[in-house]
Parts: sequence; structure tokens; C-alpha cells
Amino acid sequence: MCGITGIINHPNSATAIRWMTDRIAHRGPDAEGFFIEKNVALGHRRLSIIDLSEEANQPFISPDQNLVLVFNGEMYNYREVKAKLPDYPYRTDSDSEVLLAAYIRWGTDCLSHFNGMFALAIWDKAKQTLFIARDRLGVKPFYYYWNNGTFVFSSELRSLLASGLVPTQLDPASTQNYFMYQSVPAPATILKQVWQLMPGEYGILEAGVFQKKTYWTLGAPDRPVNLEGMKASEVHRNIRHLLTASVERRMISDRPLGAFLSGGIDSSAVVGLMAECSAQPVNTFSINFSEPDYDESRYSNLIARRFNTRHTPILLRPEDFLESLPDALQAMDSPSGDGFNTWLVSKKTKEAGIIVALSGIGGDELFAGYSSFLRWNRLHRHGIWKLPRVLRQAAAAMLYPFRQTPKLGRLAGLLACPTPTIDNIYPLFRQVLPLKIAASMGAGTRSYPDTLQELLHSRLDTLEHLPFLSQYSAAELLGYTLNVLLKDTDQMSMASALEVREPFFDYELVEYLLQVPDTLKYPHYPKSLLVESLAPLLPDEIVHRPKMGFSLPWKHWLRHELREWCEGKLKNLGERPEFNPAVVQRLSRQFFQQKNSNNWAQVFQMAVLEDWIEKNLS
Repeated sequence: MCGITGIINHPNSATAIRWMTDRIAHRGPDAEGFFIEKNVALGHRRLSIIDLSEEANQPFISPDQNLVLVFNGEMYNYREVKAKLPDYPYRTDSDSEVLLAAYIRWGTDCLSHFNGMFALAIWDKAKQTLFIARDRLGVKPFYYYWNNGTFVFSSELRSLLASGLVPTQLDPASTQNYFMYQSVPAPATILKQVWQLMPGEYGILEAGVFQKKTYWTLGAPDRPVNLEGMKASEVHRNIRHLLTASVERRMISDRPLGAFLSGGIDSSAVVGLMAECSAQPVNTFSINFSEPDYDESRYSNLIARRFNTRHTPILLRPEDFLESLPDALQAMDSPSGDGFNTWLVSKKTKEAGIIVALSGIGGDELFAGYSSFLRWNRLHRHGIWKLPRVLRQAAAAMLYPFRQTPKLGRLAGLLACPTPTIDNIYPLFRQVLPLKIAASMGAGTRSYPDTLQELLHSRLDTLEHLPFLSQYSAAELLGYTLNVLLKDTDQMSMASALEVREPFFDYELVEYLLQVPDTLKYPHYPKSLLVESLAPLLPDEIVHRPKMGFSLPWKHWLRHELREWCEGKLKNLGERPEFNPAVVQRLSRQFFQQKNSNNWAQVFQMAVLEDWIEKNLS
């Protein structure tokens, strides 16, 4: 796990690359390296995980001195790939060198051999070309700026800004989408002309031309399987095999390794499988609260005892986090309405001496754990769009004045949907603010497209071939998972130089699960497919416990302990020329006068955005 930077075709690259790489020093405290030649510069910060020797530091150069690699992430199957390339003159035991050897042998097709989380760049001196790529599910970030022949890239937005080569203007369309989804949907970013490489994409810069291509498409599996008529027991065996293999791959480390343990189904499943794969007790960490409404220690302790882990409970008062909020905001690379919980857990885990931690995130998205999966299913059985469209549109217009109430606003959106397809329905379920209100927050009168809806629509032909519940899982992977869950996990864990690995986001497991029929995906209760595939691994007390989730009393804090901070940020945001002060003030007033308690997330998003602008663009 590391941080990468690069500048191609700019006369100031030698100086700017050092500014950029210094800005991501927190991602890699163990080593720093540069390759600088004419108008090309690559930088790297290393968090040593596999092969701790200096020989494995980056940039990594091929034996003939022609190829230069910078790589962020882990190649979990590097040993299997290495076995296919026995003739390469290896000088390390690192996955980075295997990656370079694979590129030398297979070119861009090397990506089809990799199973891991990664963002990488390879400079070819002889051909004067740059090859870049991102993993299939977008676990690791890749940001870039491309203009007038200059290409700049990094693992973080703030690093791009540190180069002095990137525009510092907010993108109005992205800002609107940020308010809608609490994060900017990829491939856009909050900044004009700055983009993200999409999951499953690679790019080639050659002779002043940059082209992107897709090497893997979500919902179009490399390994199609026919599950129709297959017995549930066989599907369960396959899922257990795939998940066990995923966990085992992610336990490869030359540094201390542990796991986050909340006591929920997902984290308990990961810890249970880790215990099966390890000859030594697993190190587990949980955040506990003295308040019964938040505390899950009963369940995490139960799992720790069941699997004989070395368990570290971390007792936390909400006020402890409140005091740390400035540090958490400082860690935020791009504005987000979430991620603070990850920052807290990562910080405490790293302080305990752990360098690599496995996480159970992703189980809800892949195994139909959210109530929205059921709502999506019911909508098609008892769909309101069976009514004539003219009646639905009239009803939506009647509800429009009440659009600030989340449930009524969502109902109005559903009534107005032209078709009950996943590209129309999923965005409504995930929106924090509806498009019209988000658009009204901008200084102008223009309403920009819903970029998440556009992305889903562009992939609709592929998504509609999936089973019904899997369509929603795929939308989650392209929406909330990519833009909030994975992004926040990366930026908030790497702020403490902690590598987090997510076994549920193994692409082989994802491909298989998306092909599982609905009758097997949700036969009894949420995530029953996961539970039954692993049975009898998880005790009934965990399987049937109330779903709690890790939450903090933001609504109370914003009205009391954080009120002065929040009101100051909203005042400053409303004074910026990019925003409509009347709308900002109205939402603020409604919240603080307790006329609309449900809009605390909207108020918090605005405050976080202003804080990020002050730190990075002012």
C-alpha cells in the first residue's frame, strides 16, 4: 500500500513531483523514491507490506532499464502469476516486480491475470508512452489531469493540487452531484478538468494522445456460470470456497495483521474465516461505547471468544471523537459526508501496532443486506408505474411542495420515473438531496445532469441481463460503494498509514454472486445466502441480532457542541460566488430552528465542503 504521483510533459516536473509526493507522505512513511528524466517525473511513497527490503522500493525499474513502475496496492495472486513467469530475473520477493514482469510478457493483457487492489503507472522510455490502470472494483484511487499535452496523476486530489499545475476551480456539476450523493460520482471529481480513472479501466498516453479502454466490465463476467437449476447446497459450497480463498489471499503480509470486528455478520464472517486460515490467533479490534444505544461489545466479545482472537476493545466516548474532529477533517482528501468512523477505527488500530487490517465492508451490498433491496423488489411486484403515466406525473407534481421531506420527495421521484429500470430507481434510493434542490444551491439557474444516473443508463444493457437483486448490487458497486464506501475507506485509513483489505470485494467472488438467482440470493432473511454458505460458522446470536451500524450523534452535535463551527462554515459557503446564499441560509435556518430535523446530513455536507475548500482551494 502506497501513494503514487506522476507528471508527463511539463518543464517543471522535477520540482512539482517533489511537492506532490510530499503531500502524500502519510500514505507511505517507510520510503520515498523518484524517477526524473527530462520532462517526465514519477514519485512514490511506500508503506512496506510484502518484501520489506530496500530492493523492493519504488519506482521499480526493469532489468533493461527501459520500464519504470509506480504501483499502489496489493497483487494478492502475485505468487500464482510469478509461477507463470519463471524466466524473469527476479531480484526481490515483491508483488511489484511480478507486476512489471507480467507487463513485459503480456503487455496490457497483464491486467487479465491480476487479482488485487491497485492503481499503477508504467513509463516506457524507448516508446515514450505511459500505461496506467485501476483495479476492477476501484478499491484504489487514481486521479488525473490532462490538458495541452501535460498529464498529471496521483493517489490523492490534494497531491494534484500541490503540483501547482492543476486548476483550482470547483466544478458546478460535480458540486450539485456532491449535494445529491454526499460524494462526487466517478469519473468526475469536485474540481474542473480533474478526473478519476474508472474501475476496470486502463489508459495509454502516446504521442500527445491519451486514450482509455475497459478491460473488465461489471456484470459481464470473465467466468460465466450457469446457475439455473443448481442446488442451493452447491451454490453455498462455491461461495464459501470463493470467500475463503479471498480471505486467505488478503492475509499475506510481512507486517502485523488484524481485523476490524463490530460483531455484525460481515465482520464476524471475515474474522471466522481468518481464524480457519491461520495457525495463530487473529488480532481483532472493536470500538465500544458506554451508551447502550451505540455499543456492540456484547457481539464482538462473543465472536472474539468463539474464534479465540487476541481482542482489543477500544472504549470511546462520543466526545472523544468530537475532540478529534479537526484531525479527521484534515485527513479528508476529497469532500465527503461520511468516512469519519473509518478514520477513528483506523487511527486506533494503527496505534495498537497493526499495519494491515481486514474489513467486512461490502457484505450488505453483495448479499442484499439493505432494506432498499426489498423496496426495489416490491416496486416491481406492486409498482406504482402500473398507473397511467399522466396520473403519476400529476401526483408527483402535487407532492413536489413537500419534496424536502425525504420519504415524500422519494415518492414524488418514483411517481415521475418514466420507466422502472435500475438507472431511474437506484439514484432515488441513494440521494441525500433531490436533483432540483441540489441544483438550486448553485449560484446560477442551470440544473446539471445526475451523473450517477447517466453512468447506470450507459450500462443498462449489461445490468438488465443480471438477476433482479443483482442489478441493485451492481448499482451499489457503481454508486455508493465506489464513491463513498471505498473512497472513504482509502483516504481515512491511509491517513494513519493503515492498509485496509476488503475480502468481499474480490472480483471472482463478485462475478459469481452477481449471477446467483434471486430465489437463492434472498430466500429467508437479509444476507441469508452468506450465512447459509458459511454455516455453521456464525452463531445464531450474531445472525439474528438487531442491525445497529456504527453511528454517532451528529444531529445533536451540530445543534450544540458543533453549532458555532457549523454556522461559521455555512455562512462562509453562502458568501462564495459559486453558491446561492438564500438556499444555504434557508436549509441552515430550518435545521437550527428545528423545523426540519431530517436535513442534518445536508447541513453537515455543506459545512464539510466549506471546510475542504478553505483548506485546499483558498
